[in-house]
Order: sequence, then C-alpha cells, then structure tokens
Amino acid sequence: MAQDPRQQAFLALQAIAQGSFADDILAKTLQQDLSDLDKRLATELVYGTVRRQRTLDTLITQLGKKSSDRQPPNLRLILHLGLYQLRYLTQVPPSAAVNTSVELAKKNGFAGLSGVVNGILRQYIRLSASDPLQLPSDPIQRLAVLHSYPDWIVEVWRDQFGLEDTEKLCEWMNQPPRIDLRVNILRASVEQVEAAMQAVGVFVERSPVLPQALRLVNHAGAIRNLPGFEEGWWMVQDWSAQLVSHCVNPQPGETVIDACAAPGGKTTHLAELMSDRGVVYAYDKTASRLKKVQQNCDRLGLHSIQIATADSRTLTHLAQADRVLVDAPCSGLGTLHRHADARWRQTPATVQDLATLQAELLNQAATWVKPHGILVYATCTLHPVENENQIQHFLTTHPDWKLQPISDLPASKFASSAGWIKVLPHQHAMDGFFMAQLSR
Repeated sequence: MAQDPRQQAFLALQAIAQGSFADDILAKTLQQDLSDLDKRLATELVYGTVRRQRTLDTLITQLGKKSSDRQPPNLRLILHLGLYQLRYLTQVPPSAAVNTSVELAKKNGFAGLSGVVNGILRQYIRLSASDPLQLPSDPIQRLAVLHSYPDWIVEVWRDQFGLEDTEKLCEWMNQPPRIDLRVNILRASVEQVEAAMQAVGVFVERSPVLPQALRLVNHAGAIRNLPGFEEGWWMVQDWSAQLVSHCVNPQPGETVIDACAAPGGKTTHLAELMSDRGVVYAYDKTASRLKKVQQNCDRLGLHSIQIATADSRTLTHLAQADRVLVDAPCSGLGTLHRHADARWRQTPATVQDLATLQAELLNQAATWVKPHGILVYATCTLHPVENENQIQHFLTTHPDWKLQPISDLPASKFASSAGWIKVLPHQHAMDGFFMAQLSR
C-alpha cells in the first residue's frame, strides 16, 4: 500500500525535532513506497517546514489560544505542516491543507484536538487577505521572524551587508537549492554532457565563468540516473565550490594537499585540473567519510589521489607541498538553503569553537607549504569570525606570509579589493563562499 506523503513528512519532522539531521531522515523517508510526485511533496514539506519553523511558530502563537509551551510538540508539528501548505504552497488547495492536517491529528493520537487544528488553520485562511503574521518593530527581529532565522544570523549579515542586502540574502537562502554539475574533462567534454542531458529532456545552463560548470534547469528524479553518471563524466558540485579549486590553481606534476578532503568534490577537481598527473594527498580524520572520496575517485577514473585517515591539526608534511587547500569545517552560513536545519543547529558558541578549529588547521597546514608555494583557505560560510578575521589573525601571527592577489582566471573575476574572494548568493546565484590565497 502506498504511503501518505504528509504522514511520512510528519514522522520525519518528529525525528528531526528529536535531534536527527534533516538530510539523513529525508533520505530514509524517500525510501518509502511513494510515487515521484509524493516524494517531491514530502521533500518540500520536510525542508520547507524546517526552514520556516520560526515564522510558523510565531503564527501558531498569534492564532492559537494556548501558549506554545502548553501545546503538545507533535501537535505543533502538524500545525506547522498545515500552515506551511497554506502560506507557501500555491499548488495545494486550502481545503486540502486543512482537511489533511485534521486527519493527521486524528491519525497520530490527537483526535480530541483535531478541532484546534481545524480552527487555527481556518482562522489563518480568514485572515490571509491581510496576512495574519504580526511582525516585531525591531528591524533585526522583523527580518528574523518574517524569513525564519535566529536573530544572531540576521545581525551578523546586517553588520556586513546592510538591511536591504540582508533581506535579499534571507530570501535567497529560503529557496530550494540549485543542482550544479562539474564536468570531468578527462572523460567527457562540456558539449558532450550537455548534448546527453538534452537528449533525455534535461536542459542545462552553462556558467559564464567556470569552464567545467553546468546547472540543471528542469531536472526531477534521482541524479545517478542521468546520462554519464556511471561513466564518470561529471559529479554534482556547486559553482562556488568549483571556484575553490581554480583558486588553488594546481599544475600537472605538482604535490598538492587537501587537508579536509571528504567527501571529495574539491579533491577530485584538483586532480582533474592537474590532468591526473602529480599527487593529491587527501586527508580527513573520519575514515567513514573518506570512503566517499574513494568512491568518487573510482567513478571519475582518477589515480593521482592518495587517501589517508589523519587529523590535519597534528599531521607533519614539512615544506613538501606546492599547494595546500584548507577547506575548513565551518558554520555553513553560505549554504543554509542546502541544509534546512543548519540555521537552528549553529549558535554563536559553535561559531567560536569552529574558529578555534580553523585556526589550528590553518597554522599546521602552513608548515606543509614549500617556500613560494600557495596556501588556500576556504569556507562555505558568511561569518567574518570564520573568514576575514581568521585570515587577518593568521597574517598577524605569521609575518612571513602575505595575502596573494588572485590573478588566475576564473577566480580573479570574484576577487575583492581586499584580496580575498567572497561569493554572495543573492548577487552571484551561487553558494556563499569565502576564499583567500596565501603565500610566503
């Protein structure tokens, strides 16, 4: 018997509320007996309600008679699902959103409170012409409630970009993520992949800057079923992440180290740019995550990558590398659209812990670089503590190092006057990233 996508979404939200990661739980949910259409609905409901959690909670509090701490948490999840459909999904008729939410309440032990669900959702419909969401007057809190973020993230962005750009960034991060490909030029041409995709009705867009980059325009379904996957013609990688390897700019025959390699997107790109000649050392401290690196190497047909489990903070590679990449663990504030629950998992305290880890990685990796070699530091966050401040502190404590102007195309097109790269999603239509090239 086919599963109900809303029931499956509700069960997934329960698991996420108990601490499971949204991506992991959704992957299990999509293994259920669901049609492709129902899988898309379940995906939208899970990711959407997690992203919009604060807005939905505010609405429930404003529309309901019970305070939030007196409502059973699972009933609140059902209200999240109903309100999300009413507020954000134009393809779901309001009556369907209400009726299915009432049935969810009955099905999951809240038959006595199904009238509450019905009442709150119908009240929202009655008030929807003028938008029942009441926003705070404080500008930070207004954006945070309207677009569903913790106050501190909005404040970090406001301090860097101003209120107008912060709102654009908040809106962008609430959109479903794009799927980008990086063509493996050792196995296929961009034109070959483009033609193969179009032959099966999938249209792609080329990057105006990145030579190996394509973006899927109208794809739906499993990525691995697309032409060229098994043959190693391409791998999924956001355009910003591709930019990192161009910033490293490795050359055939060189020795390159990727200090934080898993799952291997940038590692394999480095090897491709080197024509698979030379050596790329791929390190990560988690052995299970390195399995993905090996799988990617095997599928893409790359042989120059040497994989080893190691904590790069203590690894000795004294002055052996021409180029080193520290793609550091970070708060991920540039990829919140890809990880729906990340905005609720990170805190100012976790950012400080990550900054300490990043500094340790950067300090140790600097000892691996040959004289006149290149060290690239990169993150997928938009937090100055992890980006600009990190580089400034490194340069202060390492006076023999300097910020290297980025002159290599295509990375140079994104370089700022300060010397580093900061990719802003709402301006560049790519994940948020920071990159700095250092030399001594």
